[in-house]
Amino acid sequence: MALGLLLPLAARAGGAEFDVRSYGAAADGRTLDSPAINRAIAAARAAGGGVVVLSAGTYLAGSIHLLGNVTLDLEPGSVIKASSDDSAYDPPEPNVWGDHFRYQDFGHSHWHNSLIWAEDAQNLGIVGTGRIDGVGLARDWVFGRPNLGNKAIALKNCRNVVLRDFTIARGGWFGILATAADNLTVDNLRIDTNRDGMDIDCCRDVRISNCSVNSPLDDGICLKSSFALGTARATENVTISNCEVSGFDEGTVLDGTRRRGQRYPTGRIKFGTESNGGFRNIAISNCVFEFCRGLALETVDGGDLEDVAISNLTMRDIVNSPIFLRIGARLRGPAGTPLARLTRVSISHVVAHGVTAEQGILIAGLKASPVSDISLSDILIEFRGGGTQGEAGRDVPELEKGYPEPGSFGVLPSYGLYARHAAGLTLDHVRFRCDTEDERPPLIFDDVAGCDLSHVTAGGAAVTSFPGWEGTPRQTQ
Repeated sequence: MALGLLLPLAARAGGAEFDVRSYGAAADGRTLDSPAINRAIAAARAAGGGVVVLSAGTYLAGSIHLLGNVTLDLEPGSVIKASSDDSAYDPPEPNVWGDHFRYQDFGHSHWHNSLIWAEDAQNLGIVGTGRIDGVGLARDWVFGRPNLGNKAIALKNCRNVVLRDFTIARGGWFGILATAADNLTVDNLRIDTNRDGMDIDCCRDVRISNCSVNSPLDDGICLKSSFALGTARATENVTISNCEVSGFDEGTVLDGTRRRGQRYPTGRIKFGTESNGGFRNIAISNCVFEFCRGLALETVDGGDLEDVAISNLTMRDIVNSPIFLRIGARLRGPAGTPLARLTRVSISHVVAHGVTAEQGILIAGLKASPVSDISLSDILIEFRGGGTQGEAGRDVPELEKGYPEPGSFGVLPSYGLYARHAAGLTLDHVRFRCDTEDERPPLIFDDVAGCDLSHVTAGGAAVTSFPGWEGTPRQTQ
C-alpha cells in the first residue's frame, strides 16, 4: 500500500486497514463483491475511519457507497469492474431540478446510481494504482432502465476529497462527476472513456494536476456550474496543471495504440455548457491538447465567467477553434435569469500546430453583453490553410440561444481570429501561419471596441489593417 500518499487521510482516520476479502469479497470477477466492499467501508467508518484495501484481483461491483473518514486503496493489480445488472446499483435519488430534464439532464442530476458514490461526507478518498473499469455502465439515459449505473465516481456535497493515482476505463456518462465537492484534489489519474472524463460542477478549492484524459466523444476536463442543486453555485478557486487531453479512440491511450477513428473528436478542456453559477478565479497552466477540440470558455446560462488566467498550452491536430470564448443566451434556469458576463481573461504562451482551416480563434459575445477585457499574448498558431475568397464573404450566424459549439458557426470568414461583440481586447505577440495559402483575411472584428494590437503578424508580415477595424492598430516592430 502506498502509505506515503495516504498519510494525511490515514492520520485523520486513525490509519486502520480493512481488507475487503475479510468481509467476503471473492475478487474473482464473477461474484458480486460490492456488498462486501460496503461492509468493509461501514466497518472502517464505525471504527472512526480507516483505509479499505482492495488487493490484486477483479471485484465485480454495483454501487459502492463511500463514507466520510474512509479511503479506498486500489492496490496494484486491483480492478473494480462495473456490473451490467441494474439491480446491483442504488436507485437514483429524487431531484426536482433534474426530473424530466427541467434544467439539467439525468446524468448531472443524480449521484446514487453510480459505481462509487458519496454524499454529505468529509475526509474521504480513492487512491492507489489499480483500475476502475466501467464496462457495465451506461453512457446515457436508457428508457425503462432508470436504475442502471451510469457514472464511475459521483460526489455530492463532500469536502476534503483526494482522488489519486488510479485509472478509469470506460467511465460511463461521466468518469467523475463532482458536484459541490470542496477542497478536492485530483492528481495523477489516467482516464480513457467515451463521455466526459471529469466534470467539476459547483465546486470550490479544486486542484487538478498530472492527469491524462482521453475522451473522443465528449469533453476531457470540464468545469461546470449547473442548477442540479436547486441553486446557482459558482465553480471557483480552481487550478488545472500539467494535464493532457486528447480524442483518440476509446481505450487506445491505455493500450498505447492511439488510434484516430473520429473525424471530429472532442477531448479538450472546457468551461460549460452548464453555467448557471458561473466560473471565477481559475488558473490553467502547462497542459497539452492532442487530436481534439480546442480550449473552450463558455457561459450561456447566466453565470459570470471572470478572473481566469491560462498559460503554457501546446496543441497539435486541433479539429475546431483552438481558443473559443462565448457568451450565450440559452438561459436554462429559473425565469428571469440574466445574461452572463465574460470578463478579465488572460491567455498566454500558446503554441498550436495542425489546426483546422475552418476556424481560428473565435470570440463571440452578445450585443447586450459583450465579452470584455481579454488578453491574448505570446501565441503562435499554425493552421492548415486553404480558405477561399468565397468563405471570406460568409456571414457568421449569432446563434445566441443555440448550443455553444464552435463548429455550429461554420467556416469563419477569417482564418486567424474572428471577434464579435467584444470590448477591451488586447493582442500582443500573436502570430498566425498557414501550411497552404489562405485567401481569407487573418482577422475580422465586428462590433469590437477598445482594441490594442502589438506585434501581430500573419504569414510573416505585420498586420496593419483588417475588416472591422476603425482606426489604426498600434504596431511595434
